[in-house]
Amino acid sequence: MKSHAEWKALSESLILNGQAYINGSFQAAVSGETFPSINPATEAKLADIASCDQADVDIAVDNALQTFRSGVWSEMAPKERKNVLLKLADLIEQHQDEFAVLDTMDMGKSISEMVAIDVPDTIDCFRWTAECIDKIYGEIAPTAPGTMALISHEPVGVVAAITPWNYPLMMVAWKVAPALAAGNSVVLKPSEKACLSALRLAELATEAGVPDGAFNVLPGFGHTAGKALALHHDVHVLAFTGSTRVAGMLMEYAGQSNMKRVWLEAGGKSPNLIFDDCDDIKAAAATSAAAIFSNQGEVCIACSRIYVQKGIKEEFIAALTEAAARFLPGDPLDPNTNMGPMVDSAQLDTVRRYIQSGLEEGGTLLCGGEPEYVEGKGFFAKPTIIADANNKMTFVKEEIFGPVLAVCEFESEEEAIELANDSQYGLGAAIWTSNLSRAHRVSRKIQSGMVWVNTWGEGDTTVPFGGVKASGNGRDKSLHALEKYTELKNVWIRL
Repeated sequence: MKSHAEWKALSESLILNGQAYINGSFQAAVSGETFPSINPATEAKLADIASCDQADVDIAVDNALQTFRSGVWSEMAPKERKNVLLKLADLIEQHQDEFAVLDTMDMGKSISEMVAIDVPDTIDCFRWTAECIDKIYGEIAPTAPGTMALISHEPVGVVAAITPWNYPLMMVAWKVAPALAAGNSVVLKPSEKACLSALRLAELATEAGVPDGAFNVLPGFGHTAGKALALHHDVHVLAFTGSTRVAGMLMEYAGQSNMKRVWLEAGGKSPNLIFDDCDDIKAAAATSAAAIFSNQGEVCIACSRIYVQKGIKEEFIAALTEAAARFLPGDPLDPNTNMGPMVDSAQLDTVRRYIQSGLEEGGTLLCGGEPEYVEGKGFFAKPTIIADANNKMTFVKEEIFGPVLAVCEFESEEEAIELANDSQYGLGAAIWTSNLSRAHRVSRKIQSGMVWVNTWGEGDTTVPFGGVKASGNGRDKSLHALEKYTELKNVWIRL
């Protein structure tokens, strides 16, 4: 791991390109409009970013469609596509420090987390997905004599991906890798709050051998570039990670246009159940703190609702506040920092508003509280825990996307399950128990796409990521991700 001084020196040496990447080259938005990329730790401007809109979307989608129809990528032998994506993974690895710094500067993620999680996960995603390409077989159906039915997987065409700002590089990989692997052309709109790493990735994709037009990146806003992609008749699949509100709008746009398939990974308000038979309360508390305060709470699977069984509540809260004290906001380029700034002033205001709401509705502040914001010093929030909470409180019901934790209590297993499921969301959940039967029983009854037992957030590329209810549909990662970006074709032959 580099030193703080070395990371700062690297950050100052980078040449940042904020132009759109279309058909294999950087170019300004048709309108010439730009918007600033702001470093949330310093509030300094990093670069001017191309503000793409309908005109840029039309150009990018047209190029993507032409490339797809040409067959230069879509009809390339699977083994050859695999080799290109493996080369791209190698290039990401060669530039891993650059990618780590880009996301740290762009959205405030700690450099230590980028080095330990985001960049390795991105590399693994491209390599693992690439290796899957030439190992997925078609089928022959068991039809009557004299007939043969062939079932094959085909690329869908043009895939539009809209990705979030909290894991800028990693979430891009989760969508772009399987979409490209399946033979599609991709038009990516990264979040306007963090798009520098996506633009650099596109440049390296061309270097790796991805054909011009097969991977395009359009910076811009949701109501301009994002809406235009969702309404475009030549976009065949739309993959999105972001808020539940925007996810609903994208489904409407798909219905208004060409009935494109829409895959959504939306909001979350993950419950964390601490049972009195948990055999390591300190470990549960430490992991629970990490589950809400890592990445400043800007995590879709953050366990922002803790339900602790009444008999161990005091002991657990004592351990939890002790663990929370270890999360200290600081310069995200410092390897010792485990909590950076919020992504922007609007997100800091959101955190402040929900803290005030929780206290006004009867919660008890255990630590943290009102951010001490000083203009020009970064958008830093404190790790905040509010006890005596319940499911009727606004800050318990709504996704905050910040370091604010609600602590509630329960008495029975049945009550814990009821409280956990009392939410519009169903993305992730955690259970702490030493009882194997309870672990299986409760995880089956929790309405969630992912459940962790005696841990939180663990996983790798082999397992699917996604939720139920208002948290969305479809899955990123694993072989199931490839299902989103392929069509099943049945060819029936009379012999």
